[in-house]
Amino acid sequence: MSKTKAEIKAEVCAAIDRRADEIIDISKRILAHPELGFSEFDTARLVADAFSEMGLQSRTGLARTGVKTRLNGRKSGPTVGILGELDAIITRDSPVVDPATGAAHGCGHNAQIASMIGAGMGLQAVMQYLDGDVVLFAVPAEECIQIEERLALKDEGEIEFLVGKPELIRLGEFDDIDMITITHTPHGMDDSHASVGDTHNGSLIKRIKFTGITAHAGSFPSKGINALKAAMLGIAAIDAQREKFREEDTVRVSPIITKGGDGTSSVPADVRIETMIRARTVEAMQQASEIVDRSMRAGALAIGATVEIETVGGYLPNNPDKNLIKLQYDNCAAVVGEAHMGPARQQTGSTDVGDVGFMMPVVHPRSGGTEGSPHSRDYYVRDHVLAAVNPAKSMAMLAVDLLFDDAAEAKRVIAEAGPKLDREGYLALRRSFDRKETFPEPA
Repeated sequence: MSKTKAEIKAEVCAAIDRRADEIIDISKRILAHPELGFSEFDTARLVADAFSEMGLQSRTGLARTGVKTRLNGRKSGPTVGILGELDAIITRDSPVVDPATGAAHGCGHNAQIASMIGAGMGLQAVMQYLDGDVVLFAVPAEECIQIEERLALKDEGEIEFLVGKPELIRLGEFDDIDMITITHTPHGMDDSHASVGDTHNGSLIKRIKFTGITAHAGSFPSKGINALKAAMLGIAAIDAQREKFREEDTVRVSPIITKGGDGTSSVPADVRIETMIRARTVEAMQQASEIVDRSMRAGALAIGATVEIETVGGYLPNNPDKNLIKLQYDNCAAVVGEAHMGPARQQTGSTDVGDVGFMMPVVHPRSGGTEGSPHSRDYYVRDHVLAAVNPAKSMAMLAVDLLFDDAAEAKRVIAEAGPKLDREGYLALRRSFDRKETFPEPA
């Protein structure tokens, strides 16, 4: 028996409502056991168990911890990916922190995983009416943190990229998906229950090492070369060039000194900096990167130190697909009410959803239900219905829109998405960011 699209959507939402307590329980269980990127083994096991309880077989261990399953429609067609992110952030003063690791769900990924599973629960009841497939995908390491540890994993051949979705792209795990949606919870800027259409900065990561010469800091400081002062001059030089960053490029540079020397009794000769450079476009990222490199060289030159600069790709800018924005907006408004919809914004934070968007249409709505600022001690999910159950409905309804009636909307989205990179083109772009230099160059 055939059904209208409205009837299918109603059936999806009813199925999700019947299992709302399960969805909320998943969100709370993950909240209570946060894990950091590429090490989310327990969270991945929870996801695989949830899929198994739904009668679904999954593939596990993708990019170390990713979990992936497929809901088959009545015939082959486009594939819609619904994603959730497994990892937490380091927030050591959070009331829900894991004291052993400093991990806490200060970005709401606990609700995000629950919403992905919940969308699958709703769609299972209606796949026989849809022309194409849905992939449910729990992905690792969205947060770009623990740079030293991840570069060690890279050196060991465990990963190539520092965040999860680029690594999964490299492994071919997005080759069987045509478009994706994922709902992030940290709205935090108004009282709205959902918004659709945010764009995000891309970013580059730098590890910087200044090398000087040690000397007794009290008796013979003149015999040393102070690497800490070279680093401080480099950071000051970045600040002196802020006017070079155009407002429309939304550039952010956030250096931290991770090592300031070995002891107060010696002139510091080994000083380390890490910094993230964010900007709205790839071109602006590259321009800001050169400004940072010039500043670091200037600090080294002024003091007579040596500086080594390693640049690694973080995220590509996120620009969601205009057709998916419209479809997802209508579904979010149908769930939370038009009056509770918030505006789209240019977010100066970053997400590796942007990397996927260079290859296929993506949309990245936000939900409500949270308190506080993301990545801070006061952030938490206060309403798991708004943060997990509602997004499960809106994402599942989007899949119905896309795959109903011979997947006409999915085919239109693909046709109108504009030029995209294939996997090899994407990897070439990502790898073009990675480089090392030493200044002055060794004689």
